[in-house]
Amino acid sequence: MKIKALFFLTFIIFSFSAFSAEHPELKAFPVAEEGMQRFVIILPHKERGEEDAFMVELIIGKEILTDGVNIYRLGNALERHTLQGWGYSYYQATGDIPIISTMMASPEGAPKIKKLVTAAPIKIRYNSRLPIVIYVPKNYEVRYRVWEASDSFDKALEG
Repeated sequence: MKIKALFFLTFIIFSFSAFSAEHPELKAFPVAEEGMQRFVIILPHKERGEEDAFMVELIIGKEILTDGVNIYRLGNALERHTLQGWGYSYYQATGDIPIISTMMASPEGAPKIKKLVTAAPIKIRYNSRLPIVIYVPKNYEVRYRVWEASDSFDKALEG
């Protein structure tokens, strides 16, 4: 019985990961150009009215060794583009721009710290019917998080 349950659980996991790697609308998006890589986010399905309460935050970055004292940022930005002939949106980093940092002196002999240094994040509307496609330079990574609005509203005071 345990073997059957383990087999069934393994089948479900592999089936889900295969489903999440493909999306029927993904065929419309081109492969990444030379020096770039393509990332795809497939969001869990939500009903049309439900999606209005959610947003997706896209964050691009790269892990580097930092001194642990200065603040580091990437000078890149994510720009929204429209896929010609389809009307679908995709996002592309503005290029491989050097890292920007403050210039405070770090203590002598301070250890280096590996940290994800990011560009300014952007928020986009939640749409579970289409994949979110992001093109970034090689050696970058894409992270995201889903924001949910509260069910309650606060009333503003007239002033």
